Amino acid sequence: MSTQPPPHWPAPSPRQDQGEPELNGFALASLLVGLVCLPPLGIVFGIVALVQIAGKGERGKPLAITGLVVSLVTTVLLVLAVDRAAAPLFSRFDGLSPYEDVAGEVADIDELRAGDCFNVPGGDLLHEDPLFYRVACTEVHHGEVTSSTRFDPVQFRGSRQMKSAATDACWRAQDAYAMDSWALPAYADLFWFAPPREGPGDERRLLCVIGTAGEEHRGSLRRDAGMLEPDQVTFLHAMNEVDLALGRAPDEDLDEALPAYRAWAREVDRALAGESRVLEEAAARRPELAGPARAQLKEVAAARRAWQQAGAAVRPADFQEGWDRAGAALTVATEQALRGAYGLSTVVPDWLSEDEPGGGADGGPGGGSGGSTGGRTSAAPA
Repeated sequence: MSTQPPPHWPAPSPRQDQGEPELNGFALASLLVGLVCLPPLGIVFGIVALVQIAGKGERGKPLAITGLVVSLVTTVLLVLAVDRAAAPLFSRFDGLSPYEDVAGEVADIDELRAGDCFNVPGGDLLHEDPLFYRVACTEVHHGEVTSSTRFDPVQFRGSRQMKSAATDACWRAQDAYAMDSWALPAYADLFWFAPPREGPGDERRLLCVIGTAGEEHRGSLRRDAGMLEPDQVTFLHAMNEVDLALGRAPDEDLDEALPAYRAWAREVDRALAGESRVLEEAAARRPELAGPARAQLKEVAAARRAWQQAGAAVRPADFQEGWDRAGAALTVATEQALRGAYGLSTVVPDWLSEDEPGGGADGGPGGGSGGSTGGRTSAAPA
């Protein structure tokens, strides 16, 4: 019996049997996650992909390497961005005790509005970027917001001009919020805050504040037009306009900026003219105001003549002579009597007291009618 050998079948080639190796899923996931989602997770996926590819013979090693590199770079950039964004926040806690107890609830500067009262850690209103704790005005507080507005710093040529504009805006806000400057406590000062902008062209919020951190102050200082008689509002508006004009004296020395000083003298004269019109109308309408108003009018007329002389001066010495005469023209006693006739505060502020150097004169280096740039101080923490 013959046996036949089994038929011989040639073995198939490996390509026909096994096909092309599969693409490793973690290699593709590493690249995608590293680009659009979580770069640190992309690093993990890239490492897992390389291990699996080496052990299973799968495809995708170049893709895994690319995903790993992209994830590493993206992670570094993300860490740098987070560090830069968090730095301003953490800097606000510099020098503060983590156990310091501050009354109120933390509020961002963008959340504060006119009429809000707040505390700051340690009562430091000069801190560059303080933490604000909003509190009821009936409680002890360090500051009271008079206005909160947006402005674009790009419109100003430099930080000095921006500070000047911000200070002027906050004086106007305070004069509208607490119109009778004589009624403010001696420890009340003007402050303003404007946190650094995030990028070129970004607007900033200007927060104007009456600071009262010098004493344990309770109660709102608000006494605006809605809380006063119409005649009181008209009178105080005119007096505050004079004060604002006086506050715009040039920063340069008189010898170096006579034209600027002449322009300032004309601005003060215009403000005093507005005060004169208000007093003339009041004296004609209200008999009880006639005597004090006419006394003030007489002094205002003398002050205006002196400012007009200064405005026409051709030499610094001539301007100084007119300035000195204007400073002696208005007296605190006359204004005190006039304010009493209007039913306003007659308590002479410390910064306007005739016992203080340079005080008690309208337009002089330390005086003012309805307020004084020499005594009414302001601070700009930012």
